[in-house]
Amino acid sequence: MGPYSLAHRQVDLTLDVLTSVLQGYHPRDFSVRLWDGTVWGPEQGEPVRFSLILRHPGALRRMLLPLNQLTLGEAYVYDDFDIEGDMEAAFRMGDYLLSLNLGLAEKWSLVRHLLGLPSKNHVQPAHLQARLHGASHSARRDAQAVTYHYNVSNEFYRLWLDERMVYSCAYFAEPGEDLEKAQGRKLDYICRKLRLREGERLLDIGCGWGALTLHAAKRYGAEALGITLSKPQAELANEHIHRAGLADRCRVEVCDYREIEAPGSYDKLVSVGMFEHVGGSRLREYFARAWRLLRPGGVFLNHAIASSLNQPLFSGPSFIDQYVFPDGELVPITETLHAAEESGFDVRDLENLREHYALTLRHWVERLEASRDAACRCTSKGTYRVWRLYMAGSAHGFSIGRLNLYQTLLVKPDKGYSGLPLTRADWYC
Repeated sequence: MGPYSLAHRQVDLTLDVLTSVLQGYHPRDFSVRLWDGTVWGPEQGEPVRFSLILRHPGALRRMLLPLNQLTLGEAYVYDDFDIEGDMEAAFRMGDYLLSLNLGLAEKWSLVRHLLGLPSKNHVQPAHLQARLHGASHSARRDAQAVTYHYNVSNEFYRLWLDERMVYSCAYFAEPGEDLEKAQGRKLDYICRKLRLREGERLLDIGCGWGALTLHAAKRYGAEALGITLSKPQAELANEHIHRAGLADRCRVEVCDYREIEAPGSYDKLVSVGMFEHVGGSRLREYFARAWRLLRPGGVFLNHAIASSLNQPLFSGPSFIDQYVFPDGELVPITETLHAAEESGFDVRDLENLREHYALTLRHWVERLEASRDAACRCTSKGTYRVWRLYMAGSAHGFSIGRLNLYQTLLVKPDKGYSGLPLTRADWYC
């Protein structure tokens, strides 16, 4: 078989597979461009929201064999295919593929066609995939997981976060609002929910680059301690604190929450975006520790991503676990509330901000894409692609309700007395 006929056969086989697996997918708001310039789709009259670019004749084999989210994710990260245009929109197609319910004969036919395409192996850079050691959710292993995720480089995060470097869901007054304003509003909203007062002692668990710790001290006069497992985060946070002249009122330390031994010494506790690292088996330990640290009448705001019972996460090997948040666990809000109440907490308020997180992530993706070259320079092309994929996919998950973002307000009652006002009116003044 000559070179031309082999190339022609690979194109035809790829088009056959595309037709087979996507025949029931609508709307056809995308196009597919093959390595030789051949274009497939869209349907007449449909706008093109994104283009799927197949880099080589074996691209579909790399994407779909075996068919799971890890295989699809790795095929993107290692540039077997690319997405031009609206990355988030491409996840509807990904959901469709992962939900295919093929009969045995259809599965064998698909596998046979995919095996007819050439194989291409990759040497995977060691720095991209997580390699953790030790018992799951032990302090030692958790430190490795956090270091893997947050120590990418401060410069990388600075490219796409807001000026305060807040790496959590913003709080928008309207969809088109500026990210800086929405993040500032979120910091203030949390402090108002806590009803933080001057001189109160605040522990910020998983404080990141210290934005909330600093805000609580500067705007509300709190005596704030932030803790993180990332040394680069702590160093930059303390630089910001010293520059603001607030080192006498707040600081950030490298510390595991399980190492804090100060029973009843905090008026308020807050945890924003850290709970996902705790693990389902450690929920009661987490809330029991928080209970001991709070004084009677103290308040704890837990801000965390949760899975949905209505739209379960896809089964099979997880791209997020391998490349983004190793050992991260999302639990339904019912499990969180159960563990909190078992530890003695009174649940006072629950708010789902998932739409706000979808908006936040869209800002981050847009800013990351605009800084592509700089991101690749300060990390690597693979790291850039991991984060573009992860954040666009997360925006999709929050948009459709597969992911939720809950702020849970808990109180440690003082002989049954909560000490809270009867209404939430002061949160919205």
